[in-house]
Amino acid sequence: MATDAAATLPDQAMAPEPWRIHSVRRDVASNEVFSWTLYPEPGMEPDAAPAPGQFNMLYLFGVGEVPISVSAITDDGGIVHTIRAVGSVTRAMQDLEASAVVGLRGPFGTAWPLEQARGRDLVLVAGGIGLAPLRPVIHAALERRSEFGRVVVCYGARSPGDMIFRDELDAWTARDDVDLRITVDRGTAAWRGDVGVVTQLVDRGGFDRRNTLAMVCGPEVMMRFTASSLERRGLKPEDIYVSMERNMRCAVGFCGHCQIGSHFVCRDGPVFPYPVMEPAFRIREL
Repeated sequence: MATDAAATLPDQAMAPEPWRIHSVRRDVASNEVFSWTLYPEPGMEPDAAPAPGQFNMLYLFGVGEVPISVSAITDDGGIVHTIRAVGSVTRAMQDLEASAVVGLRGPFGTAWPLEQARGRDLVLVAGGIGLAPLRPVIHAALERRSEFGRVVVCYGARSPGDMIFRDELDAWTARDDVDLRITVDRGTAAWRGDVGVVTQLVDRGGFDRRNTLAMVCGPEVMMRFTASSLERRGLKPEDIYVSMERNMRCAVGFCGHCQIGSHFVCRDGPVFPYPVMEPAFRIREL
């Protein structure tokens, strides 16, 4: 039965196509986090550009495949993926340099509801590498700045050295039309910013609780407490969206590896309205 269903899917859903690494950026000093800018091989015509919040499956030939969110789209159609080396496949990817060819299939999944935020305050809360899936939303909101009310970005990292996209963080800080708030779990002698959990940044408010849409991405425990903080600030649960990062295998809802209750993260997510995921957040160690 699954084979018949697979036959109806477009080719890019099941078979990886070759994309070349144009550049590699090491995002933290430890090289644990790195970004690839990918372009399709000559003669290839991608069917669609990923929307903010969607992901691709990246395949390292002879090693394996992993789901990676899109962290940017370049002006000339390149796709940027920001990757953390945490498993055998991503650690092997860590050693690749520019000009290497990898496989890509996608894009998959649901997108951030950016159009629903038009005319409203926009609150984006990211923990760690969770800033990467929200980065395209920030880019879009700043490019279309007049379409939104206040834009508040709350970002939490383990330490100053673990912060990603440092040059962009500096650029966003210098703008007077975005409220960027940063905290770290552990400060250093040179750190002059906030120390503590990211929810303390949310608790400062500064947005219209009656007309705000929030998007949250990070570890699941962080998203659960952030959603609670946003609700305490007066946001309705249906105005909060979360991005789930379960380990996806097939990306099309066949294998069941990323199933949470009746939902498949790869097919029904990764972006969900918070009320859909809230029951799962209440189950310890799910």
